[in-house]
Amino acid sequence: MAELALLALVIFASRSVFGDWNYVPSGSMKPTLVEGDMIYVDKLAYDLKIPFTTLHLAEWDDPIRGEIVVFYSPKDDIRMVKRVIGEPGDTILMRDNRLIINGQPLNYSAPDQQTVSVLNDEEQQSFLFATEQLPGVDHAVMRQPTPTPQSNFGPVTIPAGEYLLLGDNRDRSGDSRFFGLVERERILGQATRVLISWNGDNFYLPRAGRINHLR
Repeated sequence: MAELALLALVIFASRSVFGDWNYVPSGSMKPTLVEGDMIYVDKLAYDLKIPFTTLHLAEWDDPIRGEIVVFYSPKDDIRMVKRVIGEPGDTILMRDNRLIINGQPLNYSAPDQQTVSVLNDEEQQSFLFATEQLPGVDHAVMRQPTPTPQSNFGPVTIPAGEYLLLGDNRDRSGDSRFFGLVERERILGQATRVLISWNGDNFYLPRAGRINHLR
């Protein structure tokens, strides 16, 4: 029994420090991530933490714009997955779901149809899709045809040690527009790939073609 307890402690400590997996329960990161995706979280991407805490023993990197991170919400400490849009020192503005970063409007182009195809027919017909060209990272976003209150915000200037995080499903994401900026200490790691994806609309069978690097 003691050996099993020690083994369990080692396994959970390793998940806490080195790498973990995170189940995606909602559609806030569609079309990049969908409900049922199981993502790998690299907890050594930015720092080394004391097991089972967010206290840092060492830091060697910081999240950068475009990366997908796992963090604890500043509102209720729920573990969440969003994309880094604003870094410390940035000024972020959104008008009609189009981002302006440090005075420069982002470019938007036609979406990658392979990314969009994971959504059901109703979603593909009811939403608008685009490729958002963040500096260094092109990724898919989706929005409703009619603007919503969260289609516009800012300008917001981000102080040191904090980040602005958004979901790729811009009109259906609880993110920094609702709970505010996220402190660096709350970020647990970087989501790097989909390990497997369970399809709730098909008896939770694995989806084909979902094991990949994230964009």
